[in-house]
Amino acid sequence: MQQLFRQIPSLDSLLKQPQAVELCQQFAYSTVAEQARLLIEQARRFISQHHSIPHFIADENTFFMMLEEKLQNLSKVKIRTVFNLTGTVLHTNLGRGLWSENAIQAATNAMQNNVALEFDIEEGKRSHRDNYISELVQQITGAEAACVVNNNAAAVLLMLATFAQGKEVIVSRGELVEIGGAFRIPDIMAQAGCKLVEVGTTNRTHLKDYRNAINENTAFLMKVHTSNYHIEGFTSSVSEEELVALGKEFDLPVISDLGSGSLTNMQALNLPAEPMVQQKVATGVSLVSFSGDKLLGGPQAGIIVGSKEMIAQLQQHPLKRVLRCDKVILSALEATLRHYLFPEKLTADLPTLNLLTQSLETLQTKAEKLKEVLGKRLNSNYILQIEPSLAQIGSGALPTERLPSLAITISAEKQSDLLALEKQFKAFENPIIGRFSDKKFWLDLRSVAEFEGLVEMLK
Repeated sequence: MQQLFRQIPSLDSLLKQPQAVELCQQFAYSTVAEQARLLIEQARRFISQHHSIPHFIADENTFFMMLEEKLQNLSKVKIRTVFNLTGTVLHTNLGRGLWSENAIQAATNAMQNNVALEFDIEEGKRSHRDNYISELVQQITGAEAACVVNNNAAAVLLMLATFAQGKEVIVSRGELVEIGGAFRIPDIMAQAGCKLVEVGTTNRTHLKDYRNAINENTAFLMKVHTSNYHIEGFTSSVSEEELVALGKEFDLPVISDLGSGSLTNMQALNLPAEPMVQQKVATGVSLVSFSGDKLLGGPQAGIIVGSKEMIAQLQQHPLKRVLRCDKVILSALEATLRHYLFPEKLTADLPTLNLLTQSLETLQTKAEKLKEVLGKRLNSNYILQIEPSLAQIGSGALPTERLPSLAITISAEKQSDLLALEKQFKAFENPIIGRFSDKKFWLDLRSVAEFEGLVEMLK
């Protein structure tokens, strides 16, 4: 056994080899030395278990090939690009929406350069980092001002902490939503230090329920858009208009958590209706919060719009600094919002809206092309078909609505063959992510963004 251990070269001798010197130039001496040491330890364990020399010690070239592979893996980013063929366009687990070219350019510019983030160039003095967004939002929505934080949950937390700490917030029991990852509105309220007052029932809430719950400790009335579920049947809810009228009667503000937050009329794009931010602002709601990376089509952000006085108070709260966005996100968000100044070009410029509004004819052409490419790669164990599919927007937007789509379905006599194929798809440098349904593997064309890239990879 000792004779086998003696065949393992020393770390010093290995690091003096030309291959090691080259790797040290490419990476870093300390990292190369550490990874080489780990390989030597691996060799010692192998000898102890198998009483033989491992192949990467017997052959020096193999050792350095393995060492280089380890070093390459260390430098490789683990968040990998994937092809989304699940049929869910805004897939939270796959990063939600894609940025427009303008947003990418704006973000890249901010990464590579100093930008006037909190600097008024004309006045030559400090300004606020949300000013650019605030001016745009005023133009697009009619709101007086805006505040930007890192996501919509943060937006809700900031509103509650600023105006309701130690006070009561009245919400309909049917609107106490839980969003992804088990984050719940009541939990956010608890973190903000306010007391939740539930009114009504799960399926029916009336204006009198709010009225009866108001007292001297009420901070405001809150409306939460149930974006990720839908209650049907014997139901009743109170509109923002009614709440605003009640709020004026008692001098109480009304805030609205819209979740997805659309800035364009979805029905005009032949998509299911979704509440618009502009509509809520027009009703007189004091503050409206929504996401930047869902239907808006931009980077992850939480946007609060509404009363200039209340927005100013949000900006002054200590939590705002904790939750604020950096120059990259703000630049991308500004570029995204500027697309809304040219409404007729939205579906061409914003990838999310482009995917959602693709015609079935366009999807048919893509499906035929993908089927042809896959047909050349897969063996006779697999049966390929083009079938109608039902896609969805995703990320909590319009959960019960489905969009007509087309998919390549792959079936096989043995389920194990389909599982093996899925494993192969996931093993690509850019994995292909589909879905299983009806004993078939579905590749839905509506949700895939880089279709030509997918085809080239499969070729």
